[in-house]
Amino acid sequence: MKKGTKKIKSQTSVLMEGSIEALKEQIERLEMENAYQKKLNALLLMQEKLQINEPTMGNGRN
Repeated sequence: MKKGTKKIKSQTSVLMEGSIEALKEQIERLEMENAYQKKLNALLLMQEKLQINEPTMGNGRN
């Protein structure tokens, strides 16, 4: 009985280690995606501000 229990615990440990490693990789990917999204949002905000501040033709200002 003890041998079987020990083997199950060992298999469970291996599975948990694999799951933990997979979660770490997933967190890393999500952090990269988050950083990319933040940069994209900043660029979109800059573009929006440029469009607002850009003088339009025919507005009477020269």
